[in-house]
Amino acid sequence: MSLKAIHILFIIASTALCFGFAAWAFWTGSHEEPANRLNLGMGIASAVLGVALVVYGRYFLKKLKDVSYL
Repeated sequence: MSLKAIHILFIIASTALCFGFAAWAFWTGSHEEPANRLNLGMGIASAVLGVALVVYGRYFLKKLKDVSYL
């Protein structure tokens, strides 16, 4: 497995973890208790990072489109 393939695998895994954590944080932070505002903030931050990882993944694939996966 090439370094490019491993990098893509880690980008996909990191994106899935960011969006999964964001969903969990929004679900647990949806109550009106003041302590759960931190969960909402972490959910927003994680969702933003997930979107940034998607943008970075697209940039990475375009940049190395001529490099083989093997």
